[in-house]
Amino acid sequence: MGLILGLLVLWVVLVVVGFAIKALLWLAIVGLILFVATAVFGAIRGRSRRAMR
Repeated sequence: MGLILGLLVLWVVLVVVGFAIKALLWLAIVGLILFVATAVFGAIRGRSRRAMR
């Protein structure tokens, strides 16, 4: 779970840097996509762990 939280923080940083520097707008878009993908992966993995208990 720590890895997923670390990735989420990293993606948020990429989004903020991308939006702060207009030339790096593509970085913000990639960071946003990766943030959503990591959040979905974490939610799915979290549900499967709860179902196993």
